[in-house]
Order: sequence, then structure tokens, then C-alpha cells
Amino acid sequence: MAIRVSPRILRNKNLNHIRILNSSAPASIIGSVSQDNDTVILNSLLSSSSLPSPTSLLNLEDDEKLFSSLSSFQLMRSSLNLHLAAFDPIVDLGIWVMKSRFLKSNICNKLVLKIVKHSFYEHFCAGENLEEASRTLQKLWDDGLRGILDYGLEDAIDNQSCDRNLVEFLKTVDSIKLLPPSSVSFACVKITAICPIKLLEKVSDLLRWEVQDSSFHLPWKVDTLPILTPSSPLYHTLKRPDPLTTEEEQDLQLAHQRLNKLCEKCLENNVPLLVDAEYTLVEPAIDYLTYSAAIKFNMDNNVMVFGTIQAYLKDAKERIVQATEAAEKRGIPIGFKLVRGAYMSSESAIASSLGVAPPIHGTIKDTHNCYNDCTAFMLEKVAKRSAAVVLATHNLDSGRVAAAKAESLGIGKGNQKLQFAQLKGMADALSFGLRNAGFQVSKYLPFGPVGKVMPYLLRRAEENRGLLSASTLDRQLMRKELERRFKTAIAGNETEKMMTSVSN
Repeated sequence: MAIRVSPRILRNKNLNHIRILNSSAPASIIGSVSQDNDTVILNSLLSSSSLPSPTSLLNLEDDEKLFSSLSSFQLMRSSLNLHLAAFDPIVDLGIWVMKSRFLKSNICNKLVLKIVKHSFYEHFCAGENLEEASRTLQKLWDDGLRGILDYGLEDAIDNQSCDRNLVEFLKTVDSIKLLPPSSVSFACVKITAICPIKLLEKVSDLLRWEVQDSSFHLPWKVDTLPILTPSSPLYHTLKRPDPLTTEEEQDLQLAHQRLNKLCEKCLENNVPLLVDAEYTLVEPAIDYLTYSAAIKFNMDNNVMVFGTIQAYLKDAKERIVQATEAAEKRGIPIGFKLVRGAYMSSESAIASSLGVAPPIHGTIKDTHNCYNDCTAFMLEKVAKRSAAVVLATHNLDSGRVAAAKAESLGIGKGNQKLQFAQLKGMADALSFGLRNAGFQVSKYLPFGPVGKVMPYLLRRAEENRGLLSASTLDRQLMRKELERRFKTAIAGNETEKMMTSVSN
């Protein structure tokens, strides 16, 4: 089968082969968070003397090569946006304005949304509609990167809003057939957008109580994989919850049907589905729905449905091992996206209000170590061809360690079951460095009308201040490359003047 290969990839001598995404080679991703760029202790992952040096695989010293696909204007604009996003007073002001009554005035609303669109929105988002998102995707494809299309929808409150959201998700998947083959690595879905949020809360309560009381029976529960472990946070459910009503059971069945319909559409368009993770209050229900779909659609070594594990949770390693090993025993290929997590503030606040320890690691170092440990575990499964993984990280050390581990395990850089991913507008140096090393790299592309996507931007601005301030490396490298280009331009002008004077 002939495929179209990105011009940038063709120029990459380190990439030995490209495979089209097909029924025997799934995978890729999206976005996650890293809180800082502190050095991680890597000894546990680099115990083998034969393991290649992490720095030897990723070269971020050559800024000219890293940013060769970006114009000077694009570099200046990205650098400015990252500097502003890393400045807390600017973030605080933006959050206040977007939540204030100031926006109730039509004139003010249009003015603010216009400013937002031409600054942070265009930096972190792919466009207001599929047409604009497709143009953004084409630019990424030309630069040797792939895209993860995600229509920016937030929580649904009833079946009507769930059905409307499903239509938008289906349209997004259908649009993939109009794009360059294999340029889209994943479709995305938020279960909170296709199942009423209150129902997810209640189902999660029932699943937590099932862990606490082995005699507790859930008559509506379908075939799934293990969800919670003994160390999982159970404090959200302090007493025996009421069973689902007949209407709630019907609503849950509708949620299953919506997810299955989306999975069928992804299968039809030959693109895997990435299910985003949420906060621990509703995550058990999300995993339940995700695993039930994975059992149905992941087959013949083809991973169509990927769950998400958040490494900042203390039970992350136990849950990923438990689910993966259970799937292996049943001969079901399984896939996960690994992220650090995006709800630190709210998780800590809820735990504190209940007088219990938070479910997240106490230090960023512990989170880094957990992420790298989960990465090593999943890469070993990829090497055995029983799983697929999307390493969604903005942390340079984690990227380097993962690349070295994959190399030591003999995982080919063109292997579609190993993907790296970063958010659009974040960690571009890491994205380009991994691309130059020959790995499969995607950018997470949220899109939709500015007004609809604003909850997405606000939530990330509030929860991920550490992520935004952690863009130091990108900003430094961009500044260095801009200085190099400026000096080159000046030197070129001086040379031209000299040659002109000589000729005269």
C-alpha cells in the first residue's frame, strides 16, 4: 500500500522506516503535564551497562536544527506567549476577566475573546473548527509531526448534551479521511462529555464500595478489567451508596452505546481512540467504561481503545500493572497514555476537607520516579508485543530515559506501539528533538469555538501553573535561536555591504 510521507520525515536520516497506521499497527496520543525540569534520579532505569546514554539519543544543543521548520516570526510569537503564560499575574488577570461579569457585555465579550484568540488560544489550540484544525495539522505533518484531534468539550449534564457532544466527536473522526494518511495518530474523547457527570459520580461511588464490601453486588456491571487497588483513594465514598435507579441504569447503557458507536467509527476510519482521564471522584467510572470498550474493540494485536494513567497518583503503578496483567491473561492487547496529572489543586483540597492524605505523591520527584517506573513497565510490554503506550510528557529527563530504555529493548523507532506526545505550544524542543531522533511524535490539538474551548484553557491555567512555568527550556532555546538568526542576519548585511563597496 502506498502512503504519503511527510516531507520533514523524508529529510530525517535517523528514521529508518515509516508505517501507515493500520489494523496491525495502532497507536499514538496527547497531552500531559510535567511540573518542572528538575533532574530525575535515573539509576533504577539505567541499571544495565549496555543501555545507551539518554543524552546521546536526544540532541537539544543544535537549536538551528531543532527549530529549522519555524520562521523567525513564529519563534518570536511562541516565545512571547510562553513568557506571558509563565507569569502568574498575567494568568491571574486572565482567569479573573474570563470569570467576571465583565464578559456579560456583548462588546466586552467580543473584545476579550478576540484578544484571547490571537494570543493564548492560537498558541495552545488548533482552530475554531475542523477546517482550521486541518490546516494546523497539515503544518505539523509537513514538519514531521502527527496530530491528536480533540474537540474541546467539557462536562455534560444530561443525555441531550451527551448526544450533541457525540455528534461532534463523530464528525471529528469522520474528518480524518480527508487528511493526509497517517497524519492523525489519535482521536480523543472525554467520557464526561458523553455520560452525565452526576451518573459518573454515582457509578464511581458504587465501584469504590464494591472494593470495600466483597458481598456488594452490581447487577448492571458488564465485563471489564480490574479498576481499583487496595491503595486507591476510597474516601470519596464514606457510606454504602444507593443502587442505580432503573432510569440511571438505562442512562449508563446509553453511555456504553455512545462510546461503542465512537469506537466503531474509529475502527472504520482506522484511527485509535484515546480516552482522557479526569479527577478521582469520577475516574473509576471512566476506567470502567474504557476497559469494557477495550475488551470489545482491542483484538488481534490491535489496540483501538487507550486508557490514561496519571502518574501523580500514588496508586498509578499498581493500577497499570493490575489492568495490564489481567488483559494479558485474557489475550487482550491493552494500551495506555501515561501523563503526570492535571488536578493537583482540587485533589489536595478535597482530601484536606475530608481530613485524609491526598491521593497524589508528596513531591515532584516522587511523581517523576513513578512516571519513569510506569514507562519502563509499559516499554517492556511493548517489547513483548502485548501492549502499546503513549508517553505524554513535557519533561526532558523522562523523554531521554524513555528513548534510552526503548533503544535498549530493541523497540524500533517506527514502532507504532510506542508514541511520544506533547501539548500544542508546549515542549516544542522535546518534540523536535524526539522527531530528529526518529521517534513517532504527536501534538495534542484541542479545537473548537473560542467561547466553548475557554473552560479547557481556564482549567489548565488554574491547575497547571507549574507546567506553564516549566517552559523554561523552550524559552531559553528559542531565545538562543532567535539571537543566532539575528546575528546571522546582521553578519549577512555587513557582508553584502562589503561586497557592494568592493565591486564599486
